Amino acid sequence: MSFIPEKPSLRVTKDHAVGVVVDVQERLFPHIHECEHLAANTDKLVRGMNILNLPVFVTEQYVKGLGRTIQPLQNALGDLYAPMEKMAFSCCGSQEFSEVIENLGRRFVILAGIEAHICVLQTALDLRQLGYTPVVVEDCVSSRKPNDKAVALKRMRKAGCIITTVESLLFELTVVAGTDTFKQISALVK
Repeated sequence: MSFIPEKPSLRVTKDHAVGVVVDVQERLFPHIHECEHLAANTDKLVRGMNILNLPVFVTEQYVKGLGRTIQPLQNALGDLYAPMEKMAFSCCGSQEFSEVIENLGRRFVILAGIEAHICVLQTALDLRQLGYTPVVVEDCVSSRKPNDKAVALKRMRKAGCIITTVESLLFELTVVAGTDTFKQISALVK
């Protein structure tokens, strides 16, 4: 009998996932394509991850110039709002971020934020290189220009990142219907 190594799951599971909201900051946010749509979906994602008890982290790029995370997301994050400031575009360029992710030991890193073609892209590529599986929530990332987002998503998909939507991901993490968690997630995405 030959040994066949266990294949890693392609399903994103809550026990193996962590959420990261990348640089959704006050001064850049109004210039982002469909920014209100992005804010509403990211709010759903964060609230859903809270319902599912997933760890969620926030990064902020060059706070002096770009300001803090937008207030609606700070409200959704509640006590989880403890931003990690960074200067590198990739979150992995922050020692604090890298240590937190490594210490959690979770394979799937759920990414939301801006800009898709800069900070989100570089973070996803670096995470992939480090052996993680980035899960990019397509309707929770954006850029100033739609084409920049589209090209970034193609590149991330080609690099082996999972591209999904907020509703699809939240139900994938919920797994089954009929539970209190399912009812809360259903109410959230309506």
